[in-house]
Amino acid sequence: LSRLTSVIAADKFSTGMRPKNLRDGDMDIRAPDQRYNPYRIFSREQWAELRNDTPMTLEPGEFSQLRSMHDRLDLKEVEEIYLPLSRLLSIYVDAAQRLYYAQRQFLGIRDRKVPYIIGIAGSAAVGKSTTARVLQALLARWSPRPKVDLVTTDGFLYPKAVLEREGLMQKKGFPESYDRARLLSFLSDIKAGRSPVRAPVYSHLTYDIVPNRWQEVDQPDILIVEGVNVLQTAPLPHHGKAVPVVSDFFDFSLYIDADVSVLRDWYVQRFLTFRDTAFHDPRSYFHRYSLLSDDEAIATATAIWERTNFANLEENILPTRPRATLILTKGADHVIETVALRRL
Repeated sequence: LSRLTSVIAADKFSTGMRPKNLRDGDMDIRAPDQRYNPYRIFSREQWAELRNDTPMTLEPGEFSQLRSMHDRLDLKEVEEIYLPLSRLLSIYVDAAQRLYYAQRQFLGIRDRKVPYIIGIAGSAAVGKSTTARVLQALLARWSPRPKVDLVTTDGFLYPKAVLEREGLMQKKGFPESYDRARLLSFLSDIKAGRSPVRAPVYSHLTYDIVPNRWQEVDQPDILIVEGVNVLQTAPLPHHGKAVPVVSDFFDFSLYIDADVSVLRDWYVQRFLTFRDTAFHDPRSYFHRYSLLSDDEAIATATAIWERTNFANLEENILPTRPRATLILTKGADHVIETVALRRL
């Protein structure tokens, strides 16, 4: 902890460049040369030094199981990025537990400690699933082996029939395409310590909610919630009443970032891979795309990206980036290049 504190406090870890496309008065939270920047910026090399003695608990064969399509995940990425992050999270979780017990003593209550909830946000194709699975695997290996569950917000999308009826199929992934009340109820039950709590299951093959299938979450020590819009806010009401949002239930949040042009290329590459694999399954919602030529597939994927994913990123996802506790910024090769940690 002392090593982490001293490194974070050191000004020599301010690196990076301010983008040229900012308007007067704008602030780029990823650039360290902001006088009032709420984040401390670390290069990959500086962040890797914070691993200290955190042990490697993943086996070589696990990397391919945890990695999503086209994502980079190897020993070096885990050692330099995810092990320091695991160490940082252990500090945050421990501090939250100590604060909880102090508050419980102060209030004279005896309720059970609720799960520590970590939110992971970012664009489609940025690699949220890989980060979520890696963190789940690493955190579950802490001593004394905490129970770590992972839930994606895909299960809280409205069923396809509802989206079609409401004219929202082209806006799947936008905030209005989610059953927000159901997701908030799920997280409220988790925080209340209820057990078990059920989350709907989503199928990427059929592009729909799976009827009568559930994921049960039974009082985990840590819960990871992954989804494009988990940091989304809500308009403030004039009457001053509470308007809950998903991130109200988070103890720590990550945003995975990359340039828009890079995200588009990753999305198109993923689409081409699916065309040659999953889309060939007759049950696939996208089966009609399996016979497209390369040029046709690239044009189709680009159109989908522009119409849905880029629009969602620009309107809803990217504006939530400054709300994250930590921002991981990737380069075109999927390697995380910088880490921005919100100041305490």
